Amino acid sequence: MVTASNLRKEIAGSLLFQGVSFSVERRDRLSLSGPNGAGKTTLLRMLAGETDVHGGELAFAKGTRMALHDQRPPLQHGLSLREYALSGAADLAAAEDELRSLEQAMATGDHGPATLRRYSDAQARLEHAGGYDWRERAARVLRGLGFLDRDLDRPLETFSGGELTRASLARALAGDPDLLLLDEPTNHLDVENLEWLEQELQSLDAAVILVAHDRWFLEAVTTAVLELEAGRSLFFAGPWHVWRREKAARAAAAARTAERVGMDIARLERFVERFRYKKSKAKQAQAKLTQIGRLQTERAQAAGEHELLTRRGKSLGFEFLKPARSGRTVVEASGLEVSAGEKELLHDASFAIERGEHVGLVGPNGSGKTTLLETILGTREQVAGTVRMGYGVEAAYFSQHEVELDERGSVLDCAQRATGLSRPQAQSLLGRFLFSGWEAHEKPVVALSGGERRRLALALVVASGANFLVLDEPTNHLDLESREALEEALDAFPGTVLLVSHDRALLDAVATRLLAIEQRGLHSYDGGWADYVQAQSEEPEPLPEPVVVQKPKRAPAPKKKAPSDLERIEAEIASREEQVAELERRLADDWSDVDTVAAHRRVRDELQSLLSQWEELFESSR
Repeated sequence: MVTASNLRKEIAGSLLFQGVSFSVERRDRLSLSGPNGAGKTTLLRMLAGETDVHGGELAFAKGTRMALHDQRPPLQHGLSLREYALSGAADLAAAEDELRSLEQAMATGDHGPATLRRYSDAQARLEHAGGYDWRERAARVLRGLGFLDRDLDRPLETFSGGELTRASLARALAGDPDLLLLDEPTNHLDVENLEWLEQELQSLDAAVILVAHDRWFLEAVTTAVLELEAGRSLFFAGPWHVWRREKAARAAAAARTAERVGMDIARLERFVERFRYKKSKAKQAQAKLTQIGRLQTERAQAAGEHELLTRRGKSLGFEFLKPARSGRTVVEASGLEVSAGEKELLHDASFAIERGEHVGLVGPNGSGKTTLLETILGTREQVAGTVRMGYGVEAAYFSQHEVELDERGSVLDCAQRATGLSRPQAQSLLGRFLFSGWEAHEKPVVALSGGERRRLALALVVASGANFLVLDEPTNHLDLESREALEEALDAFPGTVLLVSHDRALLDAVATRLLAIEQRGLHSYDGGWADYVQAQSEEPEPLPEPVVVQKPKRAPAPKKKAPSDLERIEAEIASREEQVAELERRLADDWSDVDTVAAHRRVRDELQSLLSQWEELFESSR
């Protein structure tokens, strides 16, 4: 569908990237990877013809139809949601009109080759889009992205920014393009909509080039990766997890090459130093010097490749302070009823979160997750029931909308007031969250962009010293490296976490239990996201009827010595260790298999429990 050769792009006279080459076939799913600012969005706009190409060539298959979805709001005014979605399929409406016109011409006797060819082309175009019901397909796409039938004829002006972003994605999908360009298509989608989008992209008869930071989404969709880094590009064929594995392997190989070549250089330098002034060895020493020069070039190339493969762009620095110990029960609710206006969100909900638990709160958009968080924190009144914090609980809240920021004064003022840190300590904290230099520190909070506000709010949560972290969509607008840094920090945090996120990889890595809002109630599921998916897919099977078999009486067998409790547990430990090893071998081939991930987590937890029992029994038997 498209071939790019040695693309070059400059921004305000500075080089953004050069030498970018790749080729995308129909049904390929190419992910653009790289840190923020590497040029991923710019490359998509170059492909769409919305910004100039400063070097290299772009070649498209004849007649390629493109659609671009990015984070810019729709420019059209006065359209309904349905009309806006259908505006991306103007060529389908034109194909319909041409078919009707050609049918009239053929009815009057025009059966010339040109007429028949035009009719065949128009018919093939409609058939590729699903036939004459392409308008209904556009409505189905809107439903798949979370819109209701009653939304379809509402004016665009009545929708929120997040809803308009989803509308833009629906417009791109509804046009049945040959080349689909997607910039952060997972933003503002709940998990149900995300899974629908994954299936839709897998089934499309089109090429897709996308930018996304949702790791489960990338694993489900991607067939190849183009990484943009430090003005250069690296292409990897294969799924996303293969790219990560191959990248690590290539980095390790480059490091080994640089080390080996360095040892060869040192050996040759010792030879030269020893024999360069001996006439009998002078010629050999000179040859060794030439060889050293070649090896130094080889080492520099290997070191450069290793640096490129392991380089991390500027990412956020997460390091939570060790919190004070709270009481055993952190938060407890009973008979809770929560509403938003006249809409009841939760009815007779009860739950408790204990010290040290990492709990994920999940549910579809509009189910009341944020409202429940605000009710727990006391910023919103419940309709009925009770909710209380435990003894010694100090909560820190990170909201979707950064409403907790103190907007009086500068960024540095805000950080010092919220954390009590000295000026140098607060400056160091801000630097870890990409606020560097006097200008960034003295910038008024009211003048911050949306992304800057989120980074500042995260910095305050990290430095708060709170023992109960309440986080509402903390990964929004974070790049992949920053998401993984947050994931590692939360996983290591010894306090209590209550987390709302659509990032399934984050939920699976951090949460030890999920609270799911289902049918205006709360249900608890042990484990992370993979365990929750498995639990949702399993239906309880009826217990089999007991079968009683009359056995003939036998002479009593000689009694065998029963194994001790220690021996029994040791046998179970050996069995679980074999299961863990087998599951890890399977995960090494395909970590995306949620059933295997869930099984590994379950068996690993069972093994840990058995080891604790063994230690207790061993100590008591001594």
